Amino acid sequence: LEEGFVTGYINRSIENAMLAEPAKAEEMKYGRAITGFVSAPKFGGYVIGRYQYSDQYGKKGGAGFNQRLVRFYVDGTILKDFAYRIQVQTNNDSFHMKDFFVEWKKYGFFKIKAGQFKRAFGFENPMNPWDISTGDYSLMTKYLTGHSDYLGADVKGSANGGRDLGIQIQGDFLPVGKDNHMLFHYQVMVSNGTGINTSDTDGKKDITATFQVQPIKGLFIGAFGWKGTFDAKDSAGKTVNHSRNRYAFGAKYDNAGYVFRSEYAHGQSDLGNCEAFYAVAGAPLNDWFKVSAQYQWANNEMKGQKQTILSVIPEFQIHKNLKLQLQYNFNNNNYGSEKHFNELWAELYFRF
Repeated sequence: LEEGFVTGYINRSIENAMLAEPAKAEEMKYGRAITGFVSAPKFGGYVIGRYQYSDQYGKKGGAGFNQRLVRFYVDGTILKDFAYRIQVQTNNDSFHMKDFFVEWKKYGFFKIKAGQFKRAFGFENPMNPWDISTGDYSLMTKYLTGHSDYLGADVKGSANGGRDLGIQIQGDFLPVGKDNHMLFHYQVMVSNGTGINTSDTDGKKDITATFQVQPIKGLFIGAFGWKGTFDAKDSAGKTVNHSRNRYAFGAKYDNAGYVFRSEYAHGQSDLGNCEAFYAVAGAPLNDWFKVSAQYQWANNEMKGQKQTILSVIPEFQIHKNLKLQLQYNFNNNNYGSEKHFNELWAELYFRF
């Protein structure tokens, strides 16, 4: 994300202060005695506020005004080869650590990342809320990457923004074309499988991975896999270990405001299965107005629930640090007291 007006002022002040320091003649090396070769830490933050209206029976007009999220982060580099990030978030009264990691990135084709961060599963999952072109993550991302998992809220790691604690290798290789963009990208992550801010509970590790091809600059076609387990209590209160295996594939393109992204994912567990799909496309009509549309469906076989949502999303970019996004959703479900209902969201994004 770009910096906001307040954090930009802080960042420039820190950079100027560091430039004013006497130049150090230390040799670039590793060791506890070396003090130079550290970038100025970069601070950033943004807020998303939301108003939600729904005509669904029993919802009393929807959630009304609410705080979708407030985020604050800091990142930087040490010895040029090591990048770090710390990010925290609050949702109404829930304040928690979102990300903390360090990544050795000396070689573009082989990087090592350790800490807490997004799982290597799905194109949309690693994206931040500012850039996804819709007012919320898709049903596929929510149900099958760990945002609000279809397996249920009582499952560890089921509601953590698609993140986990672990270690990952990733890289890009084989430059092609006149612009020398990288043809291939890969990621392999070994993690606890229990989500953020918690240790392993079943003594086993999850593996998530992706392999992507970029035939032209900005267009990615990828496949994803996830193999793991989790503990949950049965009706008698006994802890039982269950399987969690998933795959996904899709494509994305994002350039100069034009966006296309589509993914299908399938999840399998001994408790039940789920599949979901979405496609979103957006185009700028001018420098400050953009319109996107999204189609999505999900089939939660475990609960016998099917959902389809059609959305239209106009977006007004008032300033690079301020935008207003409206969203109309037509919902078609096979469950609940009302099968068809409408929603209207208004979200205000601003960076500070």
